[in-house]
Amino acid sequence: MTSIRARLLWSLLAMLALAAVLMGVVTYRNVLAETEALFDYQLRQMALSLRDQGEIAPDQASALADEQLDFVVQIWTVDGRSIYASRLHPELPARALLGFADVAAGGRTWRTFGVATRERVIQVAQPVQIRRQLAADAALRSVAPLALVAPLMLLLAGWVATRSLAPLRRLAAELRGRDVQTLTALPTAGLPDEAAPLVVSLNTLLVRLGAARDAQRAFVADAAHELRSPLTALKLQLQLLRRAPDEATRSDATEALAGGIDRAARLVEQLLALARSEPGASTAVEDLDLAELARRAVADVVPFAASRETELKLEADAAVPVRGDRPALAALVRNLADNAVRYAPRGAKVELRVAREGEHAALRVDDSGPGIPPSERERVFDRFYRRAVGDEPGSGLGLAIVREVAAHHGGEVRLGESPLGGLQVTVRLPVVGAVAR
Repeated sequence: MTSIRARLLWSLLAMLALAAVLMGVVTYRNVLAETEALFDYQLRQMALSLRDQGEIAPDQASALADEQLDFVVQIWTVDGRSIYASRLHPELPARALLGFADVAAGGRTWRTFGVATRERVIQVAQPVQIRRQLAADAALRSVAPLALVAPLMLLLAGWVATRSLAPLRRLAAELRGRDVQTLTALPTAGLPDEAAPLVVSLNTLLVRLGAARDAQRAFVADAAHELRSPLTALKLQLQLLRRAPDEATRSDATEALAGGIDRAARLVEQLLALARSEPGASTAVEDLDLAELARRAVADVVPFAASRETELKLEADAAVPVRGDRPALAALVRNLADNAVRYAPRGAKVELRVAREGEHAALRVDDSGPGIPPSERERVFDRFYRRAVGDEPGSGLGLAIVREVAAHHGGEVRLGESPLGGLQVTVRLPVVGAVAR
C-alpha cells in the first residue's frame, strides 16, 4: 500500500476499532463491578428490611413470590426451622451464610446475603448469571454509541486526510504540467510544514538544473563559435592547396593544412575533455597513484617540449594515492604541462612536482614564461578566454578544464608567482582515506 491517504484511513479505522474493543472491555468490567455493588446493596437492604419485621404481610409475601422477581428470600428460626421462603428452591442450602457469599447450587452460582436476629435468620439470594447478564447489557448499551459514531469518524478522517493532502496533489499537478524548459521555482505558499522541505529541495534542484542547462547552452554556443573559425580556415587552406600553381606552393599549402587540422583536432579534444569534466558526467572512479599518472601524462608532452627546445622536468614522490577518474586527471596534468610549454618562450624551463602534503596530494607546475598578472588570474579560468601573449594559437580551454576536473574531484586550483620567474599553478586533491573538513 503506497497511498498515504489509504494508509491514514486504514490506520484510523484500526485505531477506532481497537478503541471500541478496549472501551467495551473496560466499560464491561466497570459496569459489572458497579452492578455487582448495586445488586449487593439491594440484597443487603432487602435482608435488613425484613430483619425487624415480626411477620411478613400477605401483600408483601405475594410480591416477593412473583416469578419475575430474581430474588429468593428465605427465613429460618434460630434453631434452623424454615418459616418462610418466597419461592421453593430445593437446590439452595438449608442453612444461611451470614454476610455476602457465593453459593454453588443446582448447577448455578447464587449471590447471597444473610443476617441474623435473636429470633430468626434471613437470607436473600440472587443468581449470578442474571446479575452478569444485566451488567453485559448495560456495557453494550454504553458501547453502542461508539459503534454509531465510528463510521462518522471514519468519514471525517477521510475528509481531513483528503484536505491535508491537497497541497501535495496541487504540487504534483504543477509538476505534471511542466516541460523540460520550465525550471522556475515551485510555489511554497500554503504548504504544510512536512512538505515545505521537499519543495525547497526541489527548488534547489531546479536551480541547479537551470544553471546546468544554461551552462550547456553557453558551452554549445561557444563551441560552435570556436569551431567555425578553424573549419573556415581549413576550407580556405584546402582551396589554396587546390589552386597551387607549383610544387613549392603546394607543399606550403599542405603544411598549413596539416597545421590547421592539428589545431582543430586539439580543439575538439579539449572540448570533449571539458564535456567529460562537467558535473553529472558519468565517470569511472578508481584508486590511482598521481605520481605514476603524472609521469605518463608528461611523457605525452615531451615531444612538443623538445620541438620548442624547452627543458621539461618532473619530480614525484614514490606514491601519492588519490581516488578519481584516470582520463580526467591525466587530461589535467597534460593541459598544465602543455600550457606551460606552449606559452613560455622557446628554450624555457618547465618543472612539475607531485607530492603528498598531509591529507592532500599537491601538483605544482612552474615555468619561466611571462606569467599572468594578478588582475587576470581569475579570468583565465573562463572558457575560451585567451590572453594576447605572442602568436601562439590556443583554444582558451586548458585552465578551464583543469579547474573543472579539480572541482569534480573535490580539489582546488591556485595561481601564483613561480620561483622560475613565470607562473606557478598548484592543484590540491584529497588523498585516499583523507577525512573531508
